[in-house]
Amino acid sequence: VQLQASGGGLVQAGGSLRLACAVSGRTFRTYVMGWFRQAPGKEREFVSTISWSGARTEYADSVKGRFTISRANAKKTGYLQMNSLKPEDTAIYSCAVRFSDYDNIYYSADQYSYWGQGTLVTVSS
Repeated sequence: VQLQASGGGLVQAGGSLRLACAVSGRTFRTYVMGWFRQAPGKEREFVSTISWSGARTEYADSVKGRFTISRANAKKTGYLQMNSLKPEDTAIYSCAVRFSDYDNIYYSADQYSYWGQGTLVTVSS
C-alpha cells in the first residue's frame, strides 16, 4: 500500500488549503484514514481521522471548526480541507491508513500501518 499526500503550499493567515491523500496498491479491505502533522522542533501530533464509511470523524481541539476531513472511497482518496489557517498550523502534514474490519477511527500514530511522505504547509502571518 502506498500513500501520496499533496496540496500543501504557502498561504497567508486566514487562507485555505485542501490536502489530498491518494491510496494505491493492495487495498482489498476497508481502512481508516488519519492526518497527522509535525512542526519544526515539535512532536508529531494527531490532526484528524475518518472511518471507512465517513460516518465517524474526529479532530484535534486545535483544528476543530476549521478543518474538515472527508474521503472518496471509489477514488481511493482522502481529503483535509483547512480553512482559517493560522501560522501555528505550519507543519508537514502526513496521511496514514490502517486496515479495519469495523467502522473505527484511531487517534494514535502507532495505530496506523501505512504512511505517506508528507506535504509541507506554511502559513505566513
